Amino acid sequence: MIRPAPGRGVDPAGPSAPAGPSAFDSYRFDYDEVLNRGLAVSGEDAGYFARRRIEWLAGCLERLGERPASVMDYGCGHGSSAPLLQELLGARRVLGVEKSQGLLQAARGRHASDQVRFVSRDGFEPDGTLDLVFCNGVFHHIAPEDRSREVRFVLGALRPGGLLAFWENNPWNPGTRYVMSRIPFDRGSVPLSFLAGRRLLAAEGFSVLRADHLFLFPRWLKALRALEPLLSTLPLGAQYQLLCRKASRA
Repeated sequence: MIRPAPGRGVDPAGPSAPAGPSAFDSYRFDYDEVLNRGLAVSGEDAGYFARRRIEWLAGCLERLGERPASVMDYGCGHGSSAPLLQELLGARRVLGVEKSQGLLQAARGRHASDQVRFVSRDGFEPDGTLDLVFCNGVFHHIAPEDRSREVRFVLGALRPGGLLAFWENNPWNPGTRYVMSRIPFDRGSVPLSFLAGRRLLAAEGFSVLRADHLFLFPRWLKALRALEPLLSTLPLGAQYQLLCRKASRA
């Protein structure tokens, strides 16, 4: 997570709950438990979705002939994607960027190593050298008027020709909206459709290479999940990925 939208942010205790990084800080120790309670209606936990997202991304990168060595996890939360980025993408260096100081401390305690480090979004200046930025479920927590600035931050982190894997919740899927209503830190957030996401990214200079929609079938219909690749071009799944490229230098 990066930060909630001012006045419409995370809502852990009702309308009077304060917005801002402290709202995520309060989930430092039980983030997984809170998330998994919301996801329980799908029959899966957060670990299933985390692995499946990065497996899907790995397949997309393989088809492009890309093997990113350096990866930023933008809005890394407590850092659980870092080992998957190493395992499934073969990343040699992972940089987690997070606004919430509580989640950042948890990420460092769980996953920091010589190859994985975590830094605060506040004060961090990207240097334009990374091969890939991975971003999952962050932008619905960012105020719409601040989203362009954060896209520019991501753009600035990438080398020319670098890639962005932009994952977001699909507001057109009623199951997604129901799950978000069950998760305290998702209540009151402002989701964006894949069309809105595409416009946002293109406006700041990204070329959208493909749009994929995943997580159509809950666990009790898992026998049908083999159909998901065939249906991924339709905006039906619970989440979507926009795979984008930063322009190369002329």
